[in-house]
Amino acid sequence: MYRARHATETVLEALDWSPVVLIEGPRQAGKSVLARELVGPLRSAAYITLDDALTLASAQENPQDFIFGLPDPVIIDEVQRAPELFLPIKLSVDQDRRPGRFTLTGSADVLLLPRIADTLAGRMRIVRLMPFSQGEIDGVRGRFVETLFAEEPIAYFEASESRGDVAMRVARGGFPEAVALPPGPRAGWMRDYLTTLLERDVREVGSPSDSAALARLLRLLAARSGTVLNVSELSRVTGIARATTDRYLALFERTFAIRMVPAWAGDVGRRLVRSPKLLFIDSGLAANLVGFEAERLIGDPDTLGPLLETFVGAEIIKLLSVYDGQAELMHFRDGRGNEVDWVLEDGRGRLVGIEVKASSSPSNRDFKGLRAFADTVGSRFHRGVVLHTGTTAAPMGEGMWALPIEALWRLGAE
Repeated sequence: MYRARHATETVLEALDWSPVVLIEGPRQAGKSVLARELVGPLRSAAYITLDDALTLASAQENPQDFIFGLPDPVIIDEVQRAPELFLPIKLSVDQDRRPGRFTLTGSADVLLLPRIADTLAGRMRIVRLMPFSQGEIDGVRGRFVETLFAEEPIAYFEASESRGDVAMRVARGGFPEAVALPPGPRAGWMRDYLTTLLERDVREVGSPSDSAALARLLRLLAARSGTVLNVSELSRVTGIARATTDRYLALFERTFAIRMVPAWAGDVGRRLVRSPKLLFIDSGLAANLVGFEAERLIGDPDTLGPLLETFVGAEIIKLLSVYDGQAELMHFRDGRGNEVDWVLEDGRGRLVGIEVKASSSPSNRDFKGLRAFADTVGSRFHRGVVLHTGTTAAPMGEGMWALPIEALWRLGAE
């Protein structure tokens, strides 16, 4: 049986008006299952995968004949393996603009691949599919982002999960196959996944020259997840040249291993730190790379804290991918050292700050960064939240709330 995905409705709507729909995201996030098993019964289409060696060779040898010889409509799986197909798809769509003709899946961000982004401009709808959100794992549809931007006060909320339960979720991550496995086999799956990422996926989009350096950098990125990016420091610690470090970071971003979260700049004249924050896209992979199992996370807040921030950041990205409104994820840090882990800005310019604490009982001190952020942005500040590992929600002054981590998928849940 397949778990329901919140992106299913988004894909179905896109197929109603766009000739090309691309479902992109990390390998093993469930893109093929979404296209074939969840959307397929409602939008019947032939299925072609470029993981098949002969099919891939045919697509690369004569891409135009390959595309024009396909059934219509069609699903093309792992399309990033043959980027030469995008131009023939454009030609085919220009001749026939009927919606729903091509459903593509890809394990690389096409908007970051050279020359591809503009090929299907105005012809293609992109749907981002990340690993399971916690709501998808539990079979609920939370309204965390909607609740944060609502005008009404946050309703009373009490969590049922302990700090240990949260640590287990952090170590498990969200990849569908990994979620289904117990901890021992899951660790083996993670190692195999990382091997595939380094030896296949990254090479397909960039041909790195030093596999050992690439693996060394990825491990360091997992340890630095949730911190402001310092490329010079990464280069110095790994011994990789600065230009090569920049190139490898771009490769990891293209294959959805990491994400660069921009700093909130706004329109104020104060000196703000503009460097992006590094976010590993799955806390389970990050925990595996740094060697932290759930038991260690439970007993050591110093190890749980950074991975908990990664877990929350990745969860927010998943929530935003199916959010009906418009909102962007950022972070805040000013020249005086005040920080807010994550910042959301909606289409109306309203701002919500989110701090993440491994403590189960946050205090007023934990709201220092949020209050500094509120003073900086003035009337645009809508709400500030400290997410913690306890079970109780409580108001902490005007516009400020302490909420359990579980609120991410249980607040306003259906």
